[in-house]
Amino acid sequence: MHPAPSVIIFTTLSGIGFGLLFWLGLGIPSVTGWSAFAFFAIAYLLAVGGLISSTFHLGHPERAMKAFTQWRSSWLSREGVAAVAALLVMALFGAGLVFLSTSWTPLGWLGAFLSLAVVYCTAMIYGQLKTVPRWKQPLTPLLLVAISLAGGALLAGQVTYTLISLPLAGVIQVVWWVTGDKALTESGSNLATATGLGKPGQVRAFEPPHTGTNYLLREFVHVVGRKHAFKLRVIALLLGFVLPVLLLLLPFNHVFAVLAVASHLAGIAASRWLFFAEAEHVVGLYYGKR
Repeated sequence: MHPAPSVIIFTTLSGIGFGLLFWLGLGIPSVTGWSAFAFFAIAYLLAVGGLISSTFHLGHPERAMKAFTQWRSSWLSREGVAAVAALLVMALFGAGLVFLSTSWTPLGWLGAFLSLAVVYCTAMIYGQLKTVPRWKQPLTPLLLVAISLAGGALLAGQVTYTLISLPLAGVIQVVWWVTGDKALTESGSNLATATGLGKPGQVRAFEPPHTGTNYLLREFVHVVGRKHAFKLRVIALLLGFVLPVLLLLLPFNHVFAVLAVASHLAGIAASRWLFFAEAEHVVGLYYGKR
């Protein structure tokens, strides 16, 4: 798939933003006043900023509001509804902490649940697609939720939770890569199924379907060399998971904490680029792309 920058920014920033809102909804960390305002401001800048960036990938951004009407059948619509609900509930919960130094616990729990629901809906936009076998696996929503929770814990300054959730998310990421590499082959899709010509006999391409590029090739086929993919996976793993953990194991220092967050964001951005770039759409089989 074509790794659009807007979608990479969206999934990276909104994931960690809603992850932070999840922990804040649970009262972690326990803050009020200006401290609460700072945490909520960071969470909203990331979550809302990510959501706004996603609209730049729409062919008609002016029609974005129509997405909210299809919540019965569309994960994209459910994501939008859940996002608005989470942001409104957490705004009210945050107002109590900031202005009244009061924690409305049930409201916070509801906001935490809705924040996690947003990330799950985002994951299912991709995880439901049968045409992309790498995404169509139970680990896809688990991966995005795990990274969101780990990133949120890191931003919330919860070292213990981060040291547990971040390595776990890293393991899920590696397993997701390994299972994804076999997904297209194990899906049973091939040139015969792509063309519908499998019944008469073995199918092979005589010549390319087109002499030039087209919309399908631009949007749904993106070939990444195995060597480059492996290097990027190592970079994503080291920056997104390993280095932040190592920095947190050092004696606490604000500089180390900032570096841990920056490293995590860079690593997750790299893994998100691979998430799209390595996704083999079955239409690529028709064009002889694997």
